[in-house]
Amino acid sequence: MDSFTQVLLGIATAELCAGKKLQRKTFLYGAILGTLPDLDVVIAQFMNSIDGVAIHRGLSHSILFFLLLSPFLGWLITKIERNKISFGSATKMVFWCLFTHVLLDIFTSWGTQIFWPLPDRIALKTIFVIDPLYTFPLLISLILAWKKHDFFSRKKYVLIGIYLSSFYLLITCGLKLYALQQFDKALRAQNIAYNDLIVKPTAFNCILWNANIATKEAYFLGDYSLLDSQPISFKKYPKNNKLAHQLEGNSDFQKLREISEDWFIVTEKENHFYFNDLRFGLLTSDSEKTQFAFSYIFKDENGVLKAHEVPKKKRDGMALMKSIFKRLKGN
Repeated sequence: MDSFTQVLLGIATAELCAGKKLQRKTFLYGAILGTLPDLDVVIAQFMNSIDGVAIHRGLSHSILFFLLLSPFLGWLITKIERNKISFGSATKMVFWCLFTHVLLDIFTSWGTQIFWPLPDRIALKTIFVIDPLYTFPLLISLILAWKKHDFFSRKKYVLIGIYLSSFYLLITCGLKLYALQQFDKALRAQNIAYNDLIVKPTAFNCILWNANIATKEAYFLGDYSLLDSQPISFKKYPKNNKLAHQLEGNSDFQKLREISEDWFIVTEKENHFYFNDLRFGLLTSDSEKTQFAFSYIFKDENGVLKAHEVPKKKRDGMALMKSIFKRLKGN
């Protein structure tokens, strides 16, 4: 989830855990702890783009890391806040601020390696990484809580914000299940036998949903709006296994393959290979200029093919948002 939302959730969690003892200092501690796991983004700046992506939401988002870090940070807080909070209470506050960060990230499409060092990412894919409908209740409740000097009044407002935001998460789970059923019905109606199907929300909303479908020879991409009145249509992308086979043994290719969880196609253009991660869909809806949101070009560097992320232009993002807004109103 975006850093601002994680800061809000961290504050709310810290307030519920230690607001009675630390009073409104929990707003400071919660803000710091709520965003702490995402410091892996800072570390990634000193790595190449592929390794940086690979570590995101890995070790820093794992239960093991939190169990090791929480006692140290808890001890540090007790030294700062002398005689105000016990070591056990401070440690508990740290752990829950870090753990709720990961719980929220699990609802996004990227997910987390919560059980690191196990490689699998847990991702429910019910909410986009930025969703105002989740963030606003927390923001408003914390603004109201800040104005109160006694803990019990603050706690009341914080709980209201948590309940509303959590209820919204439950709604997105229900909407995803409904969208999943609609995709499955459409695939069966069109006699598309599939091996795997993933469904996820589009940017900033829970109305328009994307689907990735894997068959034996190809992938299909489709979208469905809750406001649709016409059948769902799918676009086919051959797996291009022969092109992918030519990159076998390349270290960057193997890393990207693991990152994409095998949801990828390799294409060739102007004597360059492109690795396209299918999970996050197309950057542009222009049929003559197919570009995926996450695409990497392989370039020869001293006899070795190295992958570089294809840069995205600001106007591409604006065009994508316009197409999403238009599409979510129905087909």
